[in-house]
Amino acid sequence: MAGQPIRVVIADDEPLIRAGIRMILISDPEIEVVGEAADGRAAVEAARTHAADVVLLDIQMPVLDGLSALPELRRAAPAARVIVLTTFGERENVLRALEHGGAGFLLKDTAPAELIRAVRAAAAGDAYLSPAATRHVVERLATGREAARSEQARVRVAALSDKEREVLAVLGEGLSNADAGRRLHMSEATVKTYVSRILAKLDCENRVQAALLARDAGL
Repeated sequence: MAGQPIRVVIADDEPLIRAGIRMILISDPEIEVVGEAADGRAAVEAARTHAADVVLLDIQMPVLDGLSALPELRRAAPAARVIVLTTFGERENVLRALEHGGAGFLLKDTAPAELIRAVRAAAAGDAYLSPAATRHVVERLATGREAARSEQARVRVAALSDKEREVLAVLGEGLSNADAGRRLHMSEATVKTYVSRILAKLDCENRVQAALLARDAGL
């Protein structure tokens, strides 16, 4: 993708929200908004037609809501990274979206600079979880029906080496490869190698799923 702009599709049923996001994104010369959609079905088509690198996907939309559109979108445009747009009141939906392969999530009142960072991170293959919202989603993992999942997570994580578990633990904090490298005194390239190995061993599709698994396992 070096030298080419990040191709973004904005999917939200509110025109003012789409316009605001577009204005923020196009302020970055390395980001290009290639399409917009007002419903989930149109989002799937726009991502496919425009070969999107990143899709900003609202959950509450007509025709096909974001959660239903996500698996279809990933089939139609498998290279696109999907960032879910949400509010605090939709935390459980966000959790479901992440479990189905979303690359992260942002609150709709996210600061402009954070929105741009999220798009850049997703395009680079990293997950981006809004720090404030992440804490609330993770809290939900500690209640009720999550006990069985926590046990399953511990069993899966047991297959990792000590160093791999150490790297997985920092993924659970949402750190980038560069930040993880500084924390663990490794090069960014070494961290990236470990992350690839961890995803393969845990059968996780992306860093977000690995981060959730780390939290489930209590790392």
